[in-house]
Amino acid sequence: MALHTLADRDFWHGALTASGGFTPLPRWTRDPVAGLAEHHAQIPVSHATALHRLADDLAVPLSSVFLTAHAKVLAALTGEPDVTTGYAATDSGRPLPCRLTTAAGSWRALLAHTHEVAARLLAHRADPVDDLRCELGLTEPLFETVLEVTGADGDPLGTGGESAADDVERDPEAVLRVAVVRHDDGRLTLRLRYRTDALDADSAARIAGYHLTALSLIAADPDADHARQSLLSAEELRFQLEGLAGPHRSLPDARVHELFEQRVRLHPHAVAAVHGNQQWTYRELNARANRLARALLARGLDREGVVAVVTDRNLDWLAAVLAVFKAGGVYLPVEPHLPAERIRAMLARSGCRLVLAELAVTDSLRTALVPMPAVRILLTDTAYEEGHAACDLGVAVAPDQLAYVYFTSGSTGEPKGAMCEHAGML
Repeated sequence: MALHTLADRDFWHGALTASGGFTPLPRWTRDPVAGLAEHHAQIPVSHATALHRLADDLAVPLSSVFLTAHAKVLAALTGEPDVTTGYAATDSGRPLPCRLTTAAGSWRALLAHTHEVAARLLAHRADPVDDLRCELGLTEPLFETVLEVTGADGDPLGTGGESAADDVERDPEAVLRVAVVRHDDGRLTLRLRYRTDALDADSAARIAGYHLTALSLIAADPDADHARQSLLSAEELRFQLEGLAGPHRSLPDARVHELFEQRVRLHPHAVAAVHGNQQWTYRELNARANRLARALLARGLDREGVVAVVTDRNLDWLAAVLAVFKAGGVYLPVEPHLPAERIRAMLARSGCRLVLAELAVTDSLRTALVPMPAVRILLTDTAYEEGHAACDLGVAVAPDQLAYVYFTSGSTGEPKGAMCEHAGML
């Protein structure tokens, strides 16, 4: 049994208990089937030569260059600057959890950071990770990807003789294992072994391509800002921007609520929405939305003023959303039963000054509003009782005017508000 120093235990205790350590891979297969598969991609000789030269110039092992490219790929796949991968750079092949950041800067700076992190890992290679995981009660996977680059101290890279079964035995939690294989003639190849219930062959080829692109960018200009460079090929970029956009269509010069008003005029007595045993026609829904919109304007709602709609998903919710659009405001959806701190953060960050809620205001909302005296609350029943006109308002709303703000889950940090203009809703 390996002897672990106190420094080893302290190092890995800090690494295992750090927040945000797990980096899940996207599930890129439409036909998940249990099994393992491989994809191989040769690293061009010119790139390999340039990467060797760069590693020598910087006095770092070639393995750190590959780890840098791998970190950049994971950041691109997940959309997160901080990533965790398994890193197998020891003779045992046992991967260690490696936490890296891909903050903006040059490839050279990213490589220096990656090398520093890798060096610390290798300094504690007599790792007590498994023992500490048991002591800390950690049952979740530490990582889903593994980069295998043996010879971290300048020895030859792996020869690729290990089987897929060997990989599974070493790290059964891995979804994707990327290895750098050196052939007898000196060529370098990327070997991707992946679970077919998570990735398919096309996805594996794309991920291999991202690695090759990252390596070529490092070799071409190590002083370039990596954050400004894309890993997508010209073909994939064209597919993402145009191929997935659907057919080109001419859009009407009208907002979503104006298109709804057109349907009201065409089919006023048709059923527009049903919830449980309740149903409203287009005319009824439109009239209620108009009354709510006028009630909002009466309380000083400005152009692009944010209105939080804090209701359950019922017919009044639908009328409230339309009302915000009709009044020229910005719709902010808020789940009534969210924690008070979460509601307060959403209201504060969006600059919300008006809340549209149901009669049964939740305790979470009341608590959230206590330290926010500038935020006014309007109950839907109160707005209906005020007797506002039911006809359309005719408020001018520009296509580039903000329509709604939608906050992310915040699973990787603080929630962020995504904004959409009216033109985007079409």
